[in-house]
Amino acid sequence: MTLRILIKKVLLRDLPSLYGISDVQELNKLFTTIAFNTGNEITVESLAKSSGVSKNTIKKYIEYLEAAFLIKVVNRIDVTSRRFKRATFFKVYLTNPSIRAALFGPISADHEAMGSLTETAIFSQLFHAQNIDYLHYARWKTGEVDIVCLNIAEQKPLWCLEVKWSDLPYSDSRKLKGLIEYTKKNNLKNAIVTTKTISEERIIDDVIVKFQPSAGYIYGLGNISKSIY
Repeated sequence: MTLRILIKKVLLRDLPSLYGISDVQELNKLFTTIAFNTGNEITVESLAKSSGVSKNTIKKYIEYLEAAFLIKVVNRIDVTSRRFKRATFFKVYLTNPSIRAALFGPISADHEAMGSLTETAIFSQLFHAQNIDYLHYARWKTGEVDIVCLNIAEQKPLWCLEVKWSDLPYSDSRKLKGLIEYTKKNNLKNAIVTTKTISEERIIDDVIVKFQPSAGYIYGLGNISKSIY
């Protein structure tokens, strides 16, 4: 069974049967919208506008799609690692980046979606290797960090990671301004940046930044996941 056929089976038969969904095309349209925008920050309002599905229905469908292990919702924190009382913004990731290719076709290495798909690939491995409740992303007025792992009890970051499908941040530290700000604000001594090909270590503004190719980082996470199971 191909991945595309499997997705259709879950969307058009399994979920409607399990949750009593009458409008399967509406569910399919929402999932297609989410899949196309995997790894991007969204709101329920923006999803409603782009998919044509009502906000209350979207909230229910997102829960159903998570229960079916097709997507994962990741919540936002601020520069001090505090969660928002009202989670207006969030990110939704496909649990497997191949789902996007199954729905929309493969893309080239220089396609504009490669950044978000690389981030999705990393998250898809972290979901297996890390408690999902610990994973967040940080965004504030002057910067953002793609992945933060929190100690929930202390509300402090254990580590942070910036995902790049480019080697430019290694030579231009301005591209890492948000990461450095977040790292120093939270008293972290190092951070990780994934690249396209570069594997090096630099000290930027007193922060140890470890650059590692995205493919190698994902491969390493996959090995950790295998050792857990």
